Amino acid sequence: MLIVGPSWVGDMVMAQSLFRLLAARHPGVALDVLAPGWSLPILARMPEVRDAIEMPAGHGELHLGGRRRLGRALRERGYAQAVVLPRSLKAALVPWFARIPRRTGFRGEHRYGLINDMRPFDATVLDQTVKRFVALGLEPGEPLPDVLPRPRLPVDARRQARALERLGLDPAAEPVAFMPGAEYGPAKCWPLEYFAELAARLADRGRAVWVFGSAKDAAAARAIAGAAPVQDLCGRTSLEEAIDLLAACRAGVTNDSGLMHVAAAVGLPVAALYGSSSPAFTPPLTERAVVHYLGLDCSPCFERECPLGHFRCMREITPADVLASLDELAA
Repeated sequence: MLIVGPSWVGDMVMAQSLFRLLAARHPGVALDVLAPGWSLPILARMPEVRDAIEMPAGHGELHLGGRRRLGRALRERGYAQAVVLPRSLKAALVPWFARIPRRTGFRGEHRYGLINDMRPFDATVLDQTVKRFVALGLEPGEPLPDVLPRPRLPVDARRQARALERLGLDPAAEPVAFMPGAEYGPAKCWPLEYFAELAARLADRGRAVWVFGSAKDAAAARAIAGAAPVQDLCGRTSLEEAIDLLAACRAGVTNDSGLMHVAAAVGLPVAALYGSSSPAFTPPLTERAVVHYLGLDCSPCFERECPLGHFRCMREITPADVLASLDELAA
């Protein structure tokens, strides 16, 4: 089977629920995933995936020639079915060019012909991203299972030890992982001054703080470091290293982001902060989570920036609230 994967970090982690379902229902199935290049380290940690194939186009790019060439090259693999997770027309092109006989996906963007196992899309039933992914692994009309498989990313102990040594990190100080970024936009981000205050309170307790993120989040890490000593890892780790280092922490404080889903998948207890988005739609897929969500009348707006300008959905979640949830997770 060929799976056309999603384009975001968190979505790719949640897609493992589908991979686990397919592996359980079809023992011995070979699952290959067509995915953006950045996601290959995540897929390498998923034992259900045989091969990760890099998509020959960036997010939002058509790159028709590259998709055609890849589809033709994949014909020799003899796939029986493709499952196309994105709802765009371009996402369905490679399986069509590969002449895969059964091409499963949701109705969307006039994909008739490209998708020949078309599934209706009912957002009231499929009210979570993970449910939408898992539903495409079922037969038409089959109800969702009562319990969905959860993502699990194994930790490489040797790689973890090397990363700890390279970065001079000591997990004995019971580090708390801070994940202050969110690729979608600032409306999903808890105020940096709150992260800074929480870091200072944790430092008073003798706890270390490791700040995770891409190079884009380095300014956020510097702002937090102005209030307390922290280990700034933003842009200093590969995605593979981030997986292993998150597993070395004792808890995490995170916006609704891709790293939140990575943290949950390695078993890290998380205090998850929601403002413009909703924990009903993209919850951390773990029992070891405390969700902070105020559910204001204007929430969730799913905007990149607060359309009303007051940002109450995040500003009214206090550092004291989050510190209490870390105590709850440690109990």
